[in-house]
Amino acid sequence: MPGPLVAADLFHTVMEAAQHRCQCAGACGQPHTKGEGRCTREHGRHAGKHSGPIRLMAAAADPLTTELAAAALPPSELRAWCPPCFTAARRAAQRATAAPGDDQGGLFDL
Repeated sequence: MPGPLVAADLFHTVMEAAQHRCQCAGACGQPHTKGEGRCTREHGRHAGKHSGPIRLMAAAADPLTTELAAAALPPSELRAWCPPCFTAARRAAQRATAAPGDDQGGLFDL
């Protein structure tokens, strides 16, 4: 499976460290029980009967990192993510940061 046209060396470094498998360990909200706690999707493999090949991406370990900031990160701070896990992990992290703090507890209690 071909990699990206830009930063191919960086992409291959991250993929080799991840053994070409998504490195999500539940940040997306799924327990990934089939993969013993890690997503089973592999780069270039099909996720199911009716889907195309999975194309992993090298993205920041912290899903809240902006794309601009992630572009400057070293390989040690990047992870291999499948798009569904990365999207779900980003949404979960955004919800967690948007949750009201403990200091607001009882503000609207009647």
